[in-house]
Amino acid sequence: MIRIVALGDSVTVGLGDSVPGRGWAGLLAESLAPAELTNLATCGARVHDVVHDQLPRALALRPSVVTVLVGVNDTLRSDFRPAEIAADLEHLVTRLSADRVTVVTATLPDPGLMLRIPALLRRPLARRIHVINTIVAGLSHRHGTAHLDLARHPALYEPRMWSVDRMHPSERGHRSLARLAAAELGARGLAVRPPAPEPTGAEPSAWASAFWLATAGTAWLARRCWDFLPAFTVLIARELWAQADGDGVAGEFAQRATAGDLHVALERDETGHEGRHRGRVVPAPGERGHELGVPHP
Repeated sequence: MIRIVALGDSVTVGLGDSVPGRGWAGLLAESLAPAELTNLATCGARVHDVVHDQLPRALALRPSVVTVLVGVNDTLRSDFRPAEIAADLEHLVTRLSADRVTVVTATLPDPGLMLRIPALLRRPLARRIHVINTIVAGLSHRHGTAHLDLARHPALYEPRMWSVDRMHPSERGHRSLARLAAAELGARGLAVRPPAPEPTGAEPSAWASAFWLATAGTAWLARRCWDFLPAFTVLIARELWAQADGDGVAGEFAQRATAGDLHVALERDETGHEGRHRGRVVPAPGERGHELGVPHP
């Protein structure tokens, strides 16, 4: 019996899957059967919540595999603090590794590419995602986690992989995440039967999607904007100021100075963060790959 514990936010809760409460963690557990899954993820969870609320409960279960997928909610808040996020994630992975747990970590896709929003609005969010991804990639390098580089996986940017809100995977997306995780665990010697890639449930109709956007979707957006919009407005103003000044793009950035070491600053972004090449997005080297093949918004 393989004991699996899933940590994270609403993506790991399973929002967007046709089977409520299953999600990619449930599909992964099915592929590792016989397995026992305890899903401790909660909607809206941030890195701090995972470390201080979910981690102690996970350790008490003495798991053999722990999945960690978190960070999006941190990027959507006004109090985005990379140094604290890095320290919390370091503690999380170090503590799990000390118990000889197989830890599954993952980077985050760029939500701006999925939402197809203009570049001016996308860049501040993209840099915050880049900060989280740099931290997680460094942890994976140092601790040898089973790592899913979702940020550089072109198939995950296809619209059909995401539910109507473009923030949570569809059933197809959850299946894709589970298959990637199963492949990583299979490479480490675990017997896996990856779930089928094609969804078994019916996709929501256009009417159902429109109804969700007009009801729950509007409420969700209002809650996010109440906290994040003022800070996001400041970031956009800094973007416009930097462009007018001709001195690059201002905002948060992260880069590894040496292997595994993270340096985080809050004043300047990397120069040449993105560009155009044959109609494709060209991210910074090492961020999401040089040619994702994703149409520019």
